[in-house]
Order: sequence, then structure tokens, then C-alpha cells
Amino acid sequence: MVRAFAATKAKTTPDPTPTSSTNGGVEDACPNRSCRYAVSDADDSVSRSKYESSADAGASRPFKPAPAALLPPIPLYRRLLRSHRKRLGLEERLLGDMYVKAEFRAHKDIDNPVQIIGFLSEWQTYCQMLEGDSWKEAKMDKAKIDKMSDQQIGQLYELMQQIKNQAQEDADAEDARVVEMLDKKPPSDQ
Repeated sequence: MVRAFAATKAKTTPDPTPTSSTNGGVEDACPNRSCRYAVSDADDSVSRSKYESSADAGASRPFKPAPAALLPPIPLYRRLLRSHRKRLGLEERLLGDMYVKAEFRAHKDIDNPVQIIGFLSEWQTYCQMLEGDSWKEAKMDKAKIDKMSDQQIGQLYELMQQIKNQAQEDADAEDARVVEMLDKKPPSDQ
């Protein structure tokens, strides 16, 4: 996966040669050619060149932020384990670490760039959500649930039941501890 990930990275090199404009100025070179500006020597003002579209050209499309750069597999793996160590309890951390390790091992020989990008982007989204503490009140996306197989939905249901049972057992143990402490409390002299 690491070798295939490196092959999927686009290599861009900026064009270092400036081109001259029709108004006697020099246009700054930009790697993606969408941010060219012509600088006039006469009044030192910046005006848009013929290569840049007008400001209202994208007004009909809603604003969509640029996707974050994907982390390579090994730094992402380390970041996930570090996030688990900092943000999860002991049992959650052990379960999460085992799952992350198993998933990364299972996907280490993947060569399809689409699968690699999907895998890394999902894990990076999970890591960002975990670091932002938004996962505590988050609900599962309906689209992701619709994509799950019957077996996956069954596993998710079993996980939900196990979490509920564990929470009930923890509450019962806490109640028993409080009752035991109250029973051992010596009677007060009156």
C-alpha cells in the first residue's frame, strides 16, 4: 500500500519562467495557472489577466472547501494509535488499537489507488473526528448504513447490545458499591 500510495501522488512543478503581458507588465507564474495576475509597471496596480476567470464565474456553484491532504499510511497509523492513547479509555483503546492494526495489516498489499485513497480518507476522517471530540454525540451516516451488508448490520447490532450490557453492569456495580458503603457506615450517636 505504501508503494502504491507514493505512485498515486501527483507531482507538480511550478513554471518558474515569467511571461510578459500586453500592458508591459510581468505576470507571476503559478503552478496551476489559475492565479495569474498582471502587474503594470506604470502604476504598480494588480489587475486580473486574461487567464483568470471573473469573480462571479463560480457564483452558481455552492462553496465546497478543498479536501485535506491525505496522510501517508505509516504517519496516519501512528497518529491513530496516538489519538487512541490520548482520548480513549483503557478497554476502548485496546479494542481500537487491535482493530486499527488488523485493518492496516489486511490492507497493506492493496494496489488499487481508488481503494487506497478510500481507505486512507476514511481512517483520516475517523482520526480527525476522534481528535475533535465530535464522535461522542455523532450519529452514523445513513448513507454508510445503507452500504452495509446484513452481516455488518448484525455485527453493529451486537456491538450496540454489548455496550448497553456493559453500561448496565457498570451501573449495577456502582450501585452495589454505594449500598455496601452505606451499610458499613457506623450509626451516629444521638
